Amino acid sequence: MKILVTGGAGFIGSHLADKLIEKGNEVFIIDNLSTGSEKNINKNAKFYKADIVEKEKIEKIILDEKPDVIFHLAAQINVRKSTEDPVFDLNVNVIGTINLIDSFLKTGKQDKKFIFASTGGAIYGECNIIPTPETVEPFPLSPYGISKLTVEKFLNYYKEFKGLRYVSLRLGNVYGPRQNPYAEAGVVAIFTNKMLKGEKPVIFGDGNQTRDFVYVDDVVNAFILTMEEDADGIYNVGTEKETSVNEIFELIKKYTGSDVEKIYGEEKEGDIRRSCLSTGKIKRELGWKPEYGIENGLKKTVEWFKEKIVQI
Repeated sequence: MKILVTGGAGFIGSHLADKLIEKGNEVFIIDNLSTGSEKNINKNAKFYKADIVEKEKIEKIILDEKPDVIFHLAAQINVRKSTEDPVFDLNVNVIGTINLIDSFLKTGKQDKKFIFASTGGAIYGECNIIPTPETVEPFPLSPYGISKLTVEKFLNYYKEFKGLRYVSLRLGNVYGPRQNPYAEAGVVAIFTNKMLKGEKPVIFGDGNQTRDFVYVDDVVNAFILTMEEDADGIYNVGTEKETSVNEIFELIKKYTGSDVEKIYGEEKEGDIRRSCLSTGKIKRELGWKPEYGIENGLKKTVEWFKEKIVQI
């Protein structure tokens, strides 16, 4: 099939593009390289440097290429940045997505499928049901979470009135090789990079906040399954296990051999206390389950960062 991966020069998107090409698909990528890197782009993928908010440019690319499937991963992903500039977050994450969908519908191709990278970590808000299933009504506490939920509502509109087939994957806290260690989001990459360089990472808040950390290969497998199987609607993608930031710190310290001590900073606005996703639906309907636990996933991640830092 012919497949578009937006954000295909980024962390998750580049891994997804690699896997799609490995499976024999024709892949093209749209990325503005604001956080992604050309080094991540598969040499067998066609690349367009473009921003999803550029409506006319995006429409021309999609009408020229006429993809069968769009995997939409390009986004403003920083919760803290979204609280500082909610208009920018809205423009990229909502308006940019609508630009893609409208252009996709204009291709006139049958059986089109739009697969969206949503968030499980920010969309539900503070929730009493842990692990949290898709049936819980989301009440996000950040503009980032609100924008992702808004896109899901638009996707349902396009399904009901325009016949668009879609899947929205509510992802846990994804980590692994190629994650950007210089962004404000992505605690595993930030901690690993700093510890390997002998620097001291800062834990915001008391470190007891928990997240559902899911390894990037497992996430890519979930994306592929939603394309290959008759998947429809919303699915959580996580491990059903809570891990605190303090625990992440200690494990990375162990695997890097670092001797740094914890430093605590002020808790950030928009951060929730607990997040853990129920994955019963995707296991039941698609047969997906994570293959990596937090320890073996972190080991692989640290090994990749060690090689990268040696190369630098």
